[in-house]
Amino acid sequence: MRYQDAESTTPREPTLAEQRARRKALAEEEEREATEAQAREVAERKAATRRKVMIGSGVTVGLVGVVAAWYIVGTPNQVSAVCTDANGTVQPDQYCDDSYITSQGGHYDSGSGLWILPLALGGGQYRYNYGGTGAVGTHVAGGTYTAPSGNTTVKTNAGKTVQRGGFGISGKSSTGGTGGTGGTGKSGGS
Repeated sequence: MRYQDAESTTPREPTLAEQRARRKALAEEEEREATEAQAREVAERKAATRRKVMIGSGVTVGLVGVVAAWYIVGTPNQVSAVCTDANGTVQPDQYCDDSYITSQGGHYDSGSGLWILPLALGGGQYRYNYGGTGAVGTHVAGGTYTAPSGNTTVKTNAGKTVQRGGFGISGKSSTGGTGGTGGTGKSGGS
């Protein structure tokens, strides 16, 4: 056995088979790295797409929720108001109009919930029936004398708004009790 000195010994040239094996191993390593890089790129694209879809889905669900809330809470219900006298006979709308009644010397009686017109002008007590129907001079059919609350818009048959409903708007109504007819509503016109 001979002793080899590392400083004076020169390495031998690799054989042809060793050179081919080394080139093949380098090529396989480059191919494996390229495949891994491509797989990472595909995974990153999928993750980015998934994030975008999730964000878009969240925005869509939120938007649908806002629109649904708007329709449930924000869209006011509409009820018609018919002016009636104390006996439930339909009268002209002006008899329940606060500006008309006060200009004629009448007033609103909060105890009874009725508009009172002086006797000199035909006299009488008038109030709105909410949801009822009928022509002037006939008895009102259906409805109630209690003003609707919450998100409800009340309009007369002539189109005058008696009470507004909607986001942040409360109706101008107050209630008072009467005999057996339940509560009554006073509505100011606008």
